[in-house]
Amino acid sequence: LGEEGVTDPQFWNAFFPGYGPINYKQHLPHWGFSGYSLFAIGIGSLLLGYYNLVKWNRERRRLQIEDMETRISVSLSASRNLEEEAKIMKDVPGWKVGESIFHTDGWVPLTSDELYYLRPLSELHSQKFGLQWYV
Repeated sequence: LGEEGVTDPQFWNAFFPGYGPINYKQHLPHWGFSGYSLFAIGIGSLLLGYYNLVKWNRERRRLQIEDMETRISVSLSASRNLEEEAKIMKDVPGWKVGESIFHTDGWVPLTSDELYYLRPLSELHSQKFGLQWYV
């Protein structure tokens, strides 16, 4: 017998009389999305998530810059009390009351370390690395 004889249903009916051929193949109906459409849905949801992430990071950055500018403007606009300065610094040689305490004519931008020196360390880390933790 060749291989064709083994797969022939009449061959098996000779050994097992009374039994018909066994249908071993499953014919299930097709349902659900195809593989390509599932892949496209996955890529689309990934891109939408990254779009929302970038949009939120830009908004957070804008709010942080606004917060920093507000803090700087408040610290720069604070008026100096000249009488109290004169009392405190009267023993310092070469001190002139009301003179600028900075040794430059231009604006020197403050670093985040200087701005957050008296704040909790977690706020400094959030300022420095906050947008990198999400990506």
